[in-house]
Amino acid sequence: MALGFTFGGAQGALIAFAVALGMNLFSYWNSDKIVLRMHNAREVDAQSAPDFYPMVAELARRAALPMPRVYIIDSPHPNAFATGRDPEHAAVAATTGLLNMLTKDEVAGVMAHELGHVKNRDTLIMTMVATVAGAISMLANFGMFFRSGDNRGNGLATLLAVIVAPLAAMIVQMAISRTREFGADRAGAEISGNPMALASALAKISKGAAS
Repeated sequence: MALGFTFGGAQGALIAFAVALGMNLFSYWNSDKIVLRMHNAREVDAQSAPDFYPMVAELARRAALPMPRVYIIDSPHPNAFATGRDPEHAAVAATTGLLNMLTKDEVAGVMAHELGHVKNRDTLIMTMVATVAGAISMLANFGMFFRSGDNRGNGLATLLAVIVAPLAAMIVQMAISRTREFGADRAGAEISGNPMALASALAKISKGAAS
């Protein structure tokens, strides 16, 4: 919050934090609906996805998680993700490209990784990180606005802060995101009991993306 006092005082800091918090809370509570609608995902069950749905159910049981809603996305690109504000409101999705490219064990490894995100409550953690990062960026923009009439020295200092502060926030956000991915890898390996399957799946996905 030091940036807030530097650029806009306590009021500026509080305004920036409140705006960032409001935006990210909206995303946090509605992320599943937004993301699933964006990808035109269709919800499936044991009848419509007799291989995929029971696999996710078994992985959720092993992870001691509530059964998430399960979706398939009609896309040739191999991808999977988890969404939802907490384990009780979680959803997992995979594309047809991923389901067609990978073996059953590899798909299980990928979905175990996604359930690892659910178990670790990464949506909540990354929402908190995004709130702080967003507040820092807004404070930097406030600084440019409120200090526009200052002398050249202060103007240069403000310009430097406007550039550096959001960049630093982005780097921290990326580092935390990477840490959460490693955590999901570990959790996924424990859930699936087959860490090599996830490694094989990631190698195939990377090779497919590069080709």
